[in-house]
Amino acid sequence: MALRVIKPGMLTTVQDAGRWGYQAHGVPVAGPMDPCSHRLANALVGNARAAAALEVTLLGPEIEFDEERVIAIAGAEFAVTLDGRSAPLHAPFVVPPGARLTFGARHRGARAYLAIAGGIATPPVLGSRATHVISRMGGLDGRPLRAGDVLPLFNARRVQSAGAPTAPVLPMPERDARIRVMAGPQQDRFRADALDALLSAPYTIRQDSDRMGFRLQGPPLAHADGADIISDATPLGVLQVPASGQPILLMADRQTTGGYPKIATVISADIPIAGQLAPGDTIRFEICTPQQAMAALIAQERALMPLEADRS
Repeated sequence: MALRVIKPGMLTTVQDAGRWGYQAHGVPVAGPMDPCSHRLANALVGNARAAAALEVTLLGPEIEFDEERVIAIAGAEFAVTLDGRSAPLHAPFVVPPGARLTFGARHRGARAYLAIAGGIATPPVLGSRATHVISRMGGLDGRPLRAGDVLPLFNARRVQSAGAPTAPVLPMPERDARIRVMAGPQQDRFRADALDALLSAPYTIRQDSDRMGFRLQGPPLAHADGADIISDATPLGVLQVPASGQPILLMADRQTTGGYPKIATVISADIPIAGQLAPGDTIRFEICTPQQAMAALIAQERALMPLEADRS
């Protein structure tokens, strides 16, 4: 009951819902960059929403299965083949024993999620199988997959059959995305025109970005009185701004605290969209009210929850 990695891809890691509850002790959360697509892939094969799956980044792997399983791929649009034949996205399908699944060209989005019925059974660390590469925690020895790795699988709870494709819960961005933010928590640490500057033009994701954070290049954001503050918590999706004035969008592998002021925070419903961007892509920020943020999250949950209920 395992899968074997023939080719690892660029950055393929084991990710469950994340290592929540330990940030006060300095332990990062990790988990999927696009939690929406991660949940969708798990729902399609009948797994619990937090089950461990593979996150495939930009260049996908080649994987061999040692037994029949039902799997599903959600998120970024790749050309995927099973023993040389085209495989569907956003739909469960059966993989026979000895079959090879290969990720080819990427068309849209940056990260796909491969869920296997039963889930990946690597040992949990602090209650989670999520890989945090910087601290070498979770997943398979705390690192991306390598050729020759063997990943253990749980037994599937029940036999799942192939099904019709499901519409993606969110549209994949094509190298540009509009991301909604709410001001704060430290907007008062910036000049009065800084928020307008943030919204005035697109920001490009720099090449030195990673799962910890997207370093952005665009209109500089001026501080009111220096760029240093007493370190405090760094929520998912917050835009912290160092002395350069160029914001950093903190993502899944973010540090637990930071000493730069934070001008705005991406709303929860748009974190999955941000998670589908890659270096060289652009982000256009839009201001959002709390009511609009809540409505967007409710709409997203209404799309996901029936799929999870139907296959639980």
